[in-house]
Amino acid sequence: MNYRHAYHAGNFADVVKHAVLARVITLLQRKEAPFRLLDTHAGTGLYDLASDEALRTGEWRDGVGRLAGAALPEPLAGVLEPWLAAVRAANGGDDLLVYPGSPMIATALGRPQDRFVFNELHPVDGDELAARFAADRRVRVTRGDGYVALRSQLPPPERRGVAVIDPPFEEPGEFDRLVGAFRDAAKRFATGVVVAWYPIKDPAAVARFHAALAGSGLTRLLRIDHWTRRVGAEGPLAGAGLVVMNPPWPLADELSSVLPPLADLLATGPGAGCRVDWLAGEKGAGRDGGDRRPA
Repeated sequence: MNYRHAYHAGNFADVVKHAVLARVITLLQRKEAPFRLLDTHAGTGLYDLASDEALRTGEWRDGVGRLAGAALPEPLAGVLEPWLAAVRAANGGDDLLVYPGSPMIATALGRPQDRFVFNELHPVDGDELAARFAADRRVRVTRGDGYVALRSQLPPPERRGVAVIDPPFEEPGEFDRLVGAFRDAAKRFATGVVVAWYPIKDPAAVARFHAALAGSGLTRLLRIDHWTRRVGAEGPLAGAGLVVMNPPWPLADELSSVLPPLADLLATGPGAGCRVDWLAGEKGAGRDGGDRRPA
């Protein structure tokens, strides 16, 4: 319960996580039918980049600070545009004063027919989140364990949707809980999209997590890893990843094309790189696509 995302909002990990989420939402909206988005660890929804927490770390400067307002090449600019549009909407223009978390990004991109459930366990953050969305009839805020929320909210009444799992990784066993969450989601909502985030601190632990998912019998699991410098045990977070279950077409191909140039833009030292590949369920599963790992 000590983790507060205000220290890390808008950093390199948020850039990739939220750009992927925004693109998933945009691709789901190719159909008129409504969808429901569940965020299991929602935070406060919006972060002041001039706050003591943000100024103390300054992590956003090497994340959203490098991209907002920048002249980006295609196809990177097109893939990032939904996320950047949500950032501009939160700021009321091009000035970068605040950073929107996933709830603000989702509702900014969401349509009147779409619905949102934001769950937050932290009491202070939960109060702020509830106040922020009190006037939005599309939104329901819940308080409790994120993994319990996942089990209780799936399948959604709309039978279309996405679950976002973004735990703080404060306690041992988080990777095991994520594997269980994927199993639960597949059992309750086999066609649903799941986007799960994780830090890359201990490569061996991350490799065990990937192996567990690859051997789980689940299908259509896309892995998206990136690191801003060579990953080591010491120092600030250097790498992060996502696993997306049932990614909408053509997300995998898009990310294979744009993640390498994005990793270059976010690099902070030697050894920066990325990979986009299938852990399970697609032709070529287990082979790397868009792979830019250091030698």
